Amino acid sequence: MTKTIPQLVQAANEAATAGKFQEAERHWNEVRRLEPRHPKALFSLGFHALQRGDVGGALELLNAAREVAPADLVVLLTLAAACRQHDDAEAEYEAIQAALAVDAYFLPGLLAKASWIERNASRAAAARMYANALKVAPPPPHWPANLKPHLEHAQRVVERDRGEFGAHLERNLADAQAKLPPGVAGRWREAASIMAGRTQPYHQVCNQLHIPRLPEIPFHDRSDFPWLAEIEARTDVIRAELLAALESDRDKFSPYITYNPGDPVNQWQELNHSLRWSVLKLWAGGQPDPANIGRCPETAKAIAALPLVDIEGLCPNAMFSALAPKTRIPPHHGETNARLVAHLPLIVPEKCVMRVGYETREWKVGEVLILDDTIEHEAINDSDELRVVLIFDLWNPNLAPEEREMVRALTAAARTYTG
Repeated sequence: MTKTIPQLVQAANEAATAGKFQEAERHWNEVRRLEPRHPKALFSLGFHALQRGDVGGALELLNAAREVAPADLVVLLTLAAACRQHDDAEAEYEAIQAALAVDAYFLPGLLAKASWIERNASRAAAARMYANALKVAPPPPHWPANLKPHLEHAQRVVERDRGEFGAHLERNLADAQAKLPPGVAGRWREAASIMAGRTQPYHQVCNQLHIPRLPEIPFHDRSDFPWLAEIEARTDVIRAELLAALESDRDKFSPYITYNPGDPVNQWQELNHSLRWSVLKLWAGGQPDPANIGRCPETAKAIAALPLVDIEGLCPNAMFSALAPKTRIPPHHGETNARLVAHLPLIVPEKCVMRVGYETREWKVGEVLILDDTIEHEAINDSDELRVVLIFDLWNPNLAPEEREMVRALTAAARTYTG
């Protein structure tokens, strides 16, 4: 009994799945005998020819399949592969472009085009195309197995190009960079890094209150805070109280991260309820801690004399923040850009840095750093000793007094809604 075309197609597919390629070809040839322009038969026979090294036969069959099914993406990319084996770069590129004309976001097509550019044009242009392919691709854990090696190669090419492009920009900008005032040089280093694709722009992300249109400044200029000298002059006194607390009241330092069971801890897994990042709080959420203030009265007096931010239920906060050796506070964002966070460094071993957005700085004992903690930031103690800074909150200087009142009114209104 003669098999019908659907039966032959099923038999061919089953044979190919089982690895019986010669049997599959016999079935496809029978399909083609019954229906000479059967697109699946033409494609499959062309594919099998390509597998066994018959490039000329593959090209003939695949071109015939394309005539019947001109928008079939698999046919077009397989034809491109055959053209590549035939050393016909022009025909290969045409087939790839035809596939992308059907679907401009076809990931295998984008990777094929990037590969063609890498082999036939410039490496920098190939990196741009690979970057486009990576934008379309799912996250790495979900990469299709058949595309994973290509996507991993794409990542390597893109990363290498970013490094080379960044180094090229640095070399060509060195003279112009040297002429910039120190206060603005950082933004142009970051601009070059963003242009090279090494980093993305860092924006304010507020966990509670975000005030639009405030400047996004990682570390604020000290000239905006003329009173800094007053608290910096108290560094030795404050440090003495800290050392006394570490000596006699170390048990009063508590973990900074304290998520409850069932809360999503995300990046805080390692530090949750851990004394590797511990604090001695003087003010928390706007409320003083009388016992700890009693332990450190001169520190509390110095802080109270500052123009602290006051937002009921949120600020001020003031605390000694102790970071254990070989500990990293992971990247995170703060509560509101209405405030800035100040660090007075008190114990700073080597290999201790603070990154805010693109900028990384070392703490220097007695020299206050003022940062916008709603920009992604992290702290690293890569030393073998404890690092401690005094942290306190300040108003963002870009807010007028009337706007500060709006901050208080807005947060108060929010509390009455949530209870």
